[in-house]
Amino acid sequence: MSEHLQQIRVRYSETDQMGVVYHGNYIPYFEIGRVEWLRNKGVSYKSLEESGIALPIVSMTLNYKKPARYDDLLTVKTTFKKYSSVKIEFDCEIWSENLELLTTAHFVLVFVNMKTGRPMVPPAYILEVMNS
Repeated sequence: MSEHLQQIRVRYSETDQMGVVYHGNYIPYFEIGRVEWLRNKGVSYKSLEESGIALPIVSMTLNYKKPARYDDLLTVKTTFKKYSSVKIEFDCEIWSENLELLTTAHFVLVFVNMKTGRPMVPPAYILEVMNS
């Protein structure tokens, strides 16, 4: 399994009046982790889209364990779990600076042909990335 670590600093606009990260703001943190996992493998989301491939989320599960707060430095750990013919799965975690596990998630994404809107088998270079 391949993993990537990405640090993110919590911005004030991502918190509620108590300085706690609003629950919906965790999803973009995890997206940053997945995007950077791919970039670390030599593939950008932009290049995927330019080649006519979208990668929408079809399933996600999040578990909030402890709150993240304004100005915390978080580490998003993104772990490639598996792929099938048209799907790719990731397990993700968010850790605090003092190594407390704050949130866990599981994502399933589908490779979609942007012209047809239909699921598709990813091209060979993406399969190579997932097999490395």
